[in-house]
Amino acid sequence: MEFSKAIKKIRQHAEPIGKETVLLADSLNRVLAVDVVSDINIPPFNKAAMDGFACKRADLPGPFKIVEDIPAGKFSDKTINKGECARIMTGAALPKGADTVFMVEYHEIQTDGTVTFTRANTSDNICLIGEDVKEGVVVLKGGSLIGAAEIAILSGVGKSNVEVYRRPKVAVLSTGSELVEPYVIPKPGQIRNSNGNQMIAQLTEMGMIAEYFGIVADTKEEIRGKILSVAKLTDVIFISGGVSVGDYDYVPQVLMELDYDILFTSIATKPGKHTLFAQKDNKYVLGFPGNPVSSFVQLNFIGKELLYGLMNHQPMVKTFKCVFIDDFKRKKADRLEFLPVNITKSGKVKLLPYNGSAHILALTVANALMEIPIGVKTIEKGDLVNVRPL
Repeated sequence: MEFSKAIKKIRQHAEPIGKETVLLADSLNRVLAVDVVSDINIPPFNKAAMDGFACKRADLPGPFKIVEDIPAGKFSDKTINKGECARIMTGAALPKGADTVFMVEYHEIQTDGTVTFTRANTSDNICLIGEDVKEGVVVLKGGSLIGAAEIAILSGVGKSNVEVYRRPKVAVLSTGSELVEPYVIPKPGQIRNSNGNQMIAQLTEMGMIAEYFGIVADTKEEIRGKILSVAKLTDVIFISGGVSVGDYDYVPQVLMELDYDILFTSIATKPGKHTLFAQKDNKYVLGFPGNPVSSFVQLNFIGKELLYGLMNHQPMVKTFKCVFIDDFKRKKADRLEFLPVNITKSGKVKLLPYNGSAHILALTVANALMEIPIGVKTIEKGDLVNVRPL
């Protein structure tokens, strides 16, 4: 299945799993379940955009009699008349009668205590009531992912409690009789499991509820038993390994025997060809290849689509074009390929040493993945390429 069709398939099947209300402080990385409307104008009053002196523009350059000091937080009941000004601080409410604030850097105090403006002209330096947000307008749409900027606007419109979509509970399993945990010294024929921890790390970065359920041996009985037990506790199971076409790759067969609907078992990408997506009622399984670069890349792409889809959010894919400074050739062009690269300080793309989908070390020095479309065998120095930041 083409990569874009696999993404579409996931979006078609991922249904939101419910809503809940959380404290604003706990809403980071959550997805809004409703539109958020501002209860006030922002700014709520005309305010000074900088420290200076509030006056009538027609009276510039002065001299002005200073009739009041207005710090931020004070609301003046005085009116600025002809020849008068108020010393005002950034963010303070503009007094009545004033229509201009000239900057404190451009003032001069005269011997009689009056103040004059020392430049030929000035902007108003006023933030007008409601110029950022009007009362009653929608500031954030339902389905928006809450980041730091969204936290700021939610705070500004008084949302101390936020209605969000529930996060799916995700289980992480690693299959492979050859695997041992990182704290074990491998015996001959064994390798340490890097997938479990990196998958949990990616899910944690997304703000998901994730739990590692350990290593499962390559037997139908163990895989079946683990899937049955874990499915009772979680919404989604992420499995690394056991999803290819080898004699001991039992995951697809076990899922079919458990009446899961297998929606795809391979996608036209490299790395990550043997990626599986299955569903049974409101339970979902994503199976990734056992090689660590494959599982890393496909969780980042396919996994995010599923998890955010279950929260009614469609993640924005950040790609942009850069100039390639190497030459690249490949023999086959039947898959969309992702290669670890560095975007240099000058904004150009450089290939990195990369030995294939088991070479997880390459991702520790890469800052992006370069996309090589289906049908493209050669990329020359100076060509524009698509890259996805890591």
